[in-house]
Amino acid sequence: MTTPMLARRGMLAAGASLFAAGLLTAPRRVFAQAASNTPNGPFVLPKLPYGFDALEPHIDAKTMELHHDKHHAAYVNNLNNAVKDHSQLAQMKLEDLLANLGQAPEAVRTAIRNNGGGHANHAMFWQVMGGKGGNPSGELAQAIERDLGGFEAFKGNFNKAGAGVFGSGFVFVTVDRDGKLALTTRPNQDTPLMDGQRVLFGNDVWEHAYYLKYNNRRAEYLDAWWNVVSWDNIGKRYAAAKDGSLGV
Repeated sequence: MTTPMLARRGMLAAGASLFAAGLLTAPRRVFAQAASNTPNGPFVLPKLPYGFDALEPHIDAKTMELHHDKHHAAYVNNLNNAVKDHSQLAQMKLEDLLANLGQAPEAVRTAIRNNGGGHANHAMFWQVMGGKGGNPSGELAQAIERDLGGFEAFKGNFNKAGAGVFGSGFVFVTVDRDGKLALTTRPNQDTPLMDGQRVLFGNDVWEHAYYLKYNNRRAEYLDAWWNVVSWDNIGKRYAAAKDGSLGV
């Protein structure tokens, strides 16, 4: 009488023989599918146009990674969730959605304000960094001289305004179709886009933008930030504002 153990050994031996002869193949390993990069709605997290460490030592790589991949991504996801049942809102450009915030249903208006503003502010923020600082040139330099009292005075006023934001927010330079500049601040993730204005550039003074490196030293962060500004990109935004093509 064949015991169960002997029978099992026989089956294993037979399987090994078939496998060796090429008549039996090894089972295919199945891996979990990677998460899709397809957005769950009309709004998309823009790719960071430089490496996380590109702004070192002024802004550390870990802050950039968390800021872009976690904070900004959360704004995009939450905005898509807010408009998912409102096809008219989902079809609007982000700047138009924010400019017409009062027309959004009350049930989703705050979510759109906070997350749409966060998406717009950060999409702008990544664009205006990645440079080596220095001074603006050309028409942009002339506009800063004309409207903001010259570059050095403007930098001081910009930093003072950013330091004066209570809690969290942004400090902005706005620009109109005539190229006129103005300095302003907004709390939280509000943006001048909500008032139908256009943002030339701005700095994020939420603690998540600087706390790992600067702790509570916001003024030090504001000073250091000028070393990573891209005046070339800001100059392109200035030209786009004057020809009416600047979005967020």
